Amino acid sequence: MEQYGGEQFQSYNTCFSSSYEAAMEALSSLISRKRRVRSNNDGKYNDEKLNFILKYLKILNLEEPITALKVIHVAGTKGKGSTCTFSEAILRECGFRTGLFTSPHLIDVRERYRINGLDISEDKFLQYFWGCWCKLKENVTEDLPMPPLFQFLTVLAFKIFTSEKVDVAILEVGLGGRLDSTNVVKEPIVCGITSLGMDHMEILGNTLGQIASEKAGIFKPRVPAFTVIQASEAMDVLQKRASELMIPLHVASSLDLNKLGGLKLGLAGDHQLINAGLAVSLCKCWLERTGHSEDFGFTTVNDQSNYLPEAFRRGLSTACLSGRAQIFRYPLVQSCEGNENSSFGDLIFYLDGAHSPESMEVCARWFARAVREDIYLCNDGNVDCSWQNLNNQHEPNNLDKSHKISKQVLLFNCMEVRDPQLLLPQLVRICAAQGVLFSKALLVPSLSTYSKVDSAMSAIPSDVTKDLSWQFRLQKTWERIIHGTDANFEENPKLSDPELLPPSYDFIGEDHPLNCNLRSSNLTSSAVIPSLPVALEWLRKCVKGDPNLRLQVLVTGSLHLVGDVLKLLRRR
Repeated sequence: MEQYGGEQFQSYNTCFSSSYEAAMEALSSLISRKRRVRSNNDGKYNDEKLNFILKYLKILNLEEPITALKVIHVAGTKGKGSTCTFSEAILRECGFRTGLFTSPHLIDVRERYRINGLDISEDKFLQYFWGCWCKLKENVTEDLPMPPLFQFLTVLAFKIFTSEKVDVAILEVGLGGRLDSTNVVKEPIVCGITSLGMDHMEILGNTLGQIASEKAGIFKPRVPAFTVIQASEAMDVLQKRASELMIPLHVASSLDLNKLGGLKLGLAGDHQLINAGLAVSLCKCWLERTGHSEDFGFTTVNDQSNYLPEAFRRGLSTACLSGRAQIFRYPLVQSCEGNENSSFGDLIFYLDGAHSPESMEVCARWFARAVREDIYLCNDGNVDCSWQNLNNQHEPNNLDKSHKISKQVLLFNCMEVRDPQLLLPQLVRICAAQGVLFSKALLVPSLSTYSKVDSAMSAIPSDVTKDLSWQFRLQKTWERIIHGTDANFEENPKLSDPELLPPSYDFIGEDHPLNCNLRSSNLTSSAVIPSLPVALEWLRKCVKGDPNLRLQVLVTGSLHLVGDVLKLLRRR
């Protein structure tokens, strides 16, 4: 038997194969087919749900160990992943051993578990995974089934963090707060609520007040809470809950860039100043409550001075989070025949998993600014040199831009529970107001499915016979936005060969700018493409042989889409 984190596990080989794909298949069996909805019996459901998790923790002998975890617990609608990422980076730079649990993952489930800033290794993941899986399987009864996927992943996080003996565990709430699996933590060190907005209304409620009430469910007696500036409807609810628990609710200020001493935030976008400010406050409070504040020169948690320790500045400037305001330049040299780069144009992907009206507005402002400034940055520290990793620094393009023709293309998909009328119009409006016009929109289904947990090495499905009715609905929405009327186009779900797609000049040429009048009955400013591999290959062919073309592709609408694009690009 091997030993990790000071604790022996039964070898997973006695339960299942040691292959990583076998673990993914096991995880996939936990996906619930039940549709999550808000219920009038939420109180009873909450008690039962947390009761189940407590039973799972007892089976795994984790009841006592998790009470020793020094937790930062973060909920919110927008920015909770970024806030957790900033917090982890800050405290790691302060010299603490960190554990970070976030969701969802983009490519591989191991992304959800970071130890000291790195995804947990495959060997350790398998060791902890099968250790938990086997013990729970042995104790399954009619009254205690195997946990649903997120509950299992949460319990696994507690197993990993307690076994790895982290100094601090940063937990991002999966959904809501009050009913979330992470809310089994009884006494975190500090809680945080990021910006609130209208999302997951079918589960959390139809008003901002109801949503705020669910988020405030992570507040605990004797535990300080922090939030950011909120709409009054949300803030009133948060303050009321804090008063009921007799705990302080502090409103964190946005980070003043002057405090960074010339460095830039590791996560791009002006909105990240809000998340960074909250992270700084959470980390200050954590240091104070764990007896370390004086080590870093802080007097009180509400210290409003401009002083920011060097470790905080390093953390804020090196934090990285894939799929959020992330830019990759496509490595055409590696993927094309020959070594001549001069015959290729530029193909740059701008990836952001925005999927709510508020996050789409933020995404639009970031993309428009990034395009205007023509900056390339890479926020994924795990990308090798072929990706031209710029170490998270905002670097201007050093190419001669005088002869480059830049075209912006949208690669879009969203879940069918989303309303594209709440996402696409403001994306177009905000970008257009800043002079960024999309030449074309490509509507494409995601590769990943909601019934299977994939890994980075999972096979790419070759079947492109998916139902494209949703993508055609998205296309009609797009055409109405651009032209003010429905365009006349043929729904052709069999269009799967890049050779059958419109020639690049006809499709994204200068003759077809955004907001133009239709020149003919069959001219559209969009296309439905049946698979992502086909879409990426076609984009590559667009810049092949045209060194004067720069394609700037915004990938947004769904974290699943962003993850699928990243997975494909990394295999090139």
